[in-house]
Amino acid sequence: MRQFLLSVALAATLTGPAAIPVAAQDFSPAIYVNNSVVTRYEIQQRQRFMQVLNAPAATEAEVEKVLIEDRLRVAAADQLGVEVSDQGLEEGLSEFAGRAGLTTGEFIQVLERNGIDPQAYRDFVKAGVAWREVVRRRIVPTVSVSDAEVDQALKRIVETPLITQVLLSELIIPAPPGQEDAAMARAEQIRASVQSEGGFAEAARQYSATPSRARGGRLDWMQVDNMPPSLRQIILALQPGQMTPPLSVEGAVVMFYLRDTQGQLRPGANEQQIDYMTVTFGDMANAQNAAAKARSCDELYVFANGLPDQQVQRMNASQGAIPDYIGIRLASMDNNEATVVDRGGAGEVLMLCDRRPALLSGLDAGPVATATADGETVTEADPNAIPERESVREQIFNRKITTAADAYLAELMADAVIRRN
Repeated sequence: MRQFLLSVALAATLTGPAAIPVAAQDFSPAIYVNNSVVTRYEIQQRQRFMQVLNAPAATEAEVEKVLIEDRLRVAAADQLGVEVSDQGLEEGLSEFAGRAGLTTGEFIQVLERNGIDPQAYRDFVKAGVAWREVVRRRIVPTVSVSDAEVDQALKRIVETPLITQVLLSELIIPAPPGQEDAAMARAEQIRASVQSEGGFAEAARQYSATPSRARGGRLDWMQVDNMPPSLRQIILALQPGQMTPPLSVEGAVVMFYLRDTQGQLRPGANEQQIDYMTVTFGDMANAQNAAAKARSCDELYVFANGLPDQQVQRMNASQGAIPDYIGIRLASMDNNEATVVDRGGAGEVLMLCDRRPALLSGLDAGPVATATADGETVTEADPNAIPERESVREQIFNRKITTAADAYLAELMADAVIRRN
């Protein structure tokens, strides 16, 4: 997604007019951040740099904040003894330029055509590379992901309906040859100012060039599977009430507003796998005592110590394989909850150990093998498949790292001495 948008943002620049004249350079201090200085020239350069990238943080106030954060990132790296080598910087420059399908040299040419000093690009990347190493050394060792967190995340995935239809509004701004930049600027202005469906509809009526403009850009329900794959990915990343960034297509700039979604659960998502335990005691008193004191199935084993094996049963089965008289009782129970059944003087403790979607118990079929026209067998990805546990663990791990890194940066900001000139 980021690579796609970066490519779109640079496309017009690569084919645009000659270099933008560079304004008079003002190197006077604008902001003091602890013992370092941010100059007015840096602010002007970073602002222009962010505008070329089509980044939302392009106002002067937002750019100042970003530059202050970069100073704090570099200072944190210095405190840890982190040094960005020439090779590390070159690799960072190449990686960033590669997101737009460019070499470092080609990317710098784009920047220079827009009046941007290559040093602004280097400073931007250097701060990012240094901060990445700070996070690796300081934060990564403190972050862990438990199996329970992975189980919870997988359960949410199974219980979340797959989006099958979307209700969109469209806004298509004509961009004939030579007017691409103006169309993109108009789209950016709309994106920055529109805060509601009504606002998007008003903008569509005023600026859109399609028949839907009369309806405020509103489209009918659309099947997700019928959408182009590249657009599908962008739309599915939205929540209702959000709009896409301006998307450059041939002859136009396009924006979509997501009004609503419809979906359905994965096949088999309602089926459950039940882990439960029964222990039969010789009398009701012992059974009631065990049920009252045991806090889990593992603890229930302690109370069952010494009983014959046939009186202690631990079962893990799908709902359809559980006897009805047991299934009815389990249906209203929470994990680690127990109940006692009178068995003619004897007491049977029934405890629910765990209840989870059957799809998480390896019951789904997995990838489907198909044959191509030349007879080659190809394994197709199942769109209903559940992500691998390690993939989910990595997502949680990365999310935790990002949250911790943001918190650390906020702490550095709170402790910093910042003064504007």
